[in-house]
Amino acid sequence: MSATKKVVLWSKTGCHYCAGVKDLLSNHNIAYENISVDGNDVLRDVLEVKYGVRHVPVVEVGSADGSSYVGWTNLNLEELETLLHA
Repeated sequence: MSATKKVVLWSKTGCHYCAGVKDLLSNHNIAYENISVDGNDVLRDVLEVKYGVRHVPVVEVGSADGSSYVGWTNLNLEELETLLHA
């Protein structure tokens, strides 16, 4: 993954899909910011506005300055790996 990319993971406690994404990121030594939506419907509202989903995990991959992001909202880890290494 390019050093100029920033990764943000939206997750919640007890989500095994979220744990899988965290494992993937850790295994590839990719630093990420975690935003927990636990008990916070406002954060789920944000996801709904941005991506049309209320579920997690959602991974945002973008530039270091935060000016642009690509959102990943499905559960295909191979697609996420491709996005991270693009």
